[in-house]
Amino acid sequence: MRELPVGTPRVGIIGGGQLARMSQQPAIALGIQLHVLADSAGDSAALVIPATSVGAATDAEAILRLAEQVDVITFDHEHVPQEIVHALEDAGHAVYPGSEALLYAQDKALMRRRLGDAGFPMPRWAVVTSAAEVASFGQWPLVLKASKGGYDGRGVWVVSDETQAGDVMSHDLGPGAVWIVEEMVAFTQEIAVQVARSPHGQAVAYPPVRTVQDDGICVEVIAPSAPHSTGSEEAEELALRVAKELGVVGMLAVELFDTPDGLVINELAMRPHNSGHWTIEGAVTSQFENHLRAVLDLPLGDPRPRQSVAVMANVLGGEHPDLHAAFKHVLARDPALKVHLYGKGVRPGRKVGHVTALGEDLTSTRERARHAADYFQGVIDE
Repeated sequence: MRELPVGTPRVGIIGGGQLARMSQQPAIALGIQLHVLADSAGDSAALVIPATSVGAATDAEAILRLAEQVDVITFDHEHVPQEIVHALEDAGHAVYPGSEALLYAQDKALMRRRLGDAGFPMPRWAVVTSAAEVASFGQWPLVLKASKGGYDGRGVWVVSDETQAGDVMSHDLGPGAVWIVEEMVAFTQEIAVQVARSPHGQAVAYPPVRTVQDDGICVEVIAPSAPHSTGSEEAEELALRVAKELGVVGMLAVELFDTPDGLVINELAMRPHNSGHWTIEGAVTSQFENHLRAVLDLPLGDPRPRQSVAVMANVLGGEHPDLHAAFKHVLARDPALKVHLYGKGVRPGRKVGHVTALGEDLTSTRERARHAADYFQGVIDE
């Protein structure tokens, strides 16, 4: 391997998905060397980051070898066993977010208890072990969640009676996971606020965004989008307080329900997040650059939007495996559109890319992003 220039920061990322992939561009600009541990050489990030090792996120030896080659370890996803993160820290390696913070992105029950005890707004919830306990919790419909392992709608079920609850709870949760029942929150919209926080405590918040879900998967993000129940400053302050309370270093996404009575915390993610992809073109400093700055304890970048409106639409796998065949139409129709493909094979419902449109008018900007995503997905073909 070619010798790096003196002082080149080296960041190891566990996981080779699109979040690691999209970290490469700001790393190039900042002169940072990324080293990724991917499940396979064909993973999204492995296709564009030369320094890639192959190994599972549960492979302690592979992760230790990665840590010995870099200055700091961070994550493309949260599914790294706590015992491995503890072992890295015990060996003196810098890991961000650290084990004590990461725990609350890995286990929803622990997150609910910790933030609830600290006075943060949470849905009414309980740990349950049977369908009968679910039935006694409250009025149907109710939400059942696996405390560990869920993402993109997986691990979350809406149940309308005890029979449905029993069917769901017949699933094997895996080691250490428990069942959680939650009230069905009557929200007006779902929003997310992202925070970047560094080891010495500097923190910046991006403006709240509205996230639009379809079958539990985020399909669209509208930025900025103030909560109906409170102002943007209050939402940003809530997310900043969560980051400080949990000692998060790096990016934190706080997903929230906006209700007539105020904001309620839904989920946390301690990494760059789908709700922040709009920041690549739409903010002065992207979430990916600020994540790298944060884990290296560099001064954080400006999170303010560049234009009045940014709309990001996810491209989900559809019927057409050749995504590049859509480029001529999409880019000719809208030369200002920004397209990001993740180098993934197309499977129905899989996130294979996203498009971002910037503008001054929400209606037209949203239509531009939606048209492009629908064309990539084969929903429209004119």
